[in-house]
Amino acid sequence: MDPETLLFSMFTPEGKENPHPALAGLRAVAPVYRNEALDTYFLTRFDDCQAVLTDPGFRTPDLEWCEREMPDWREHAGAEFFYSSMLRANGDDHARIRRLVGGAFSARRVAALGGPVEETVSELLDRFADATGDGGHADFQELVGYPLPVAVVGDLIGVPRPDQERFRGYGQDAGRLLEPVRTDEDFKRADHAVESLREYFAELLERRRAEPADDLATALLQVRDADDGRLTQRELVDNLLLVFVAGFETTTSLLGLTVHALLSHPDQLALVRDDPALARDAVEESLRWDTPVRMTERIASRPARIGGVDIPEGANVTTVLAAANRDPARHPGPDPFLVRRPDVRVLSFSAGAHFCLGAALARMEGATAIRGLLTRFPGLHEAEPPVRRDSISLRAFDRLALAIR
Repeated sequence: MDPETLLFSMFTPEGKENPHPALAGLRAVAPVYRNEALDTYFLTRFDDCQAVLTDPGFRTPDLEWCEREMPDWREHAGAEFFYSSMLRANGDDHARIRRLVGGAFSARRVAALGGPVEETVSELLDRFADATGDGGHADFQELVGYPLPVAVVGDLIGVPRPDQERFRGYGQDAGRLLEPVRTDEDFKRADHAVESLREYFAELLERRRAEPADDLATALLQVRDADDGRLTQRELVDNLLLVFVAGFETTTSLLGLTVHALLSHPDQLALVRDDPALARDAVEESLRWDTPVRMTERIASRPARIGGVDIPEGANVTTVLAAANRDPARHPGPDPFLVRRPDVRVLSFSAGAHFCLGAALARMEGATAIRGLLTRFPGLHEAEPPVRRDSISLRAFDRLALAIR
């Protein structure tokens, strides 16, 4: 098939459910493929994607990009937040903000969260047991997949537990800006979400100024007070917003995808059930096999050559992470889901300067949840076909109904 047909087949119902045959075909016939209608180069090989993500000559679309490509960006709170945040900032601005926030995700801090994560998983699995105790089924995403990462990142920031439930809709609405094509409705919802979350986090910071605590909100206030030029008030609010939204949306996706992958492969499920230490490997293989964030984009700041193709300055490049992680040149025989697959390396958390700060925490949450789930419920199975979220960039389940034999 021609590259365009392969690319757009991913947007059909069949392609949304399983995009990998089309991605494998695209990688075979045009691993660096420019689609004129979408005005971007799609990369589907591991090495090419890694090269772009780690090359400082390829920048994330930021406010400078907005000035050229989205002249009405100032009218959208969502766009202003998204394109100026640590997620999209470049160069010195990105390094400065990342350095200030990064302490919350140090190896020591993540390790210290192990006990609280275990406790939260236990509490949530108690609720799941109650919900399925009469022989019925319950939505794993609703009872575990969503509240676990929200509780973990909420506690990290300093969001009181009673306040955390309200953020699910806001997080999903703000996440619409990750889509490659955004509608007016997407911007409307994202703008409202960002405005609401900004208001909340500004109030939280005021509370923490009066009542300091051992959390990220207090830590950032202390940094700002120590050197007022290092972090503006807007940056302070927006980074709490970013950490919160990014900290639960993709981890919620990872949890659901990993559970589904295991339940869809009984032989691999048995391996992890018999050896809970394999839970970490199951999470890593799930990140490779069904990548939560399917693609991310970069802008060439200078001419480059990728995979034998000349990329002009200013070109948009889309690294298709879902395809890269199943590149047979990196992972031989990539289509089977194998928890004991050797030498797994993934681009699921990006790479280079924008490698996800919360990657270690997400992996730890996933392994803890899978280990606890399979230990407590060895007869776990899917009660209904899962319901996927309607998204191009994010692989996630809106509903994952499970039952216990």
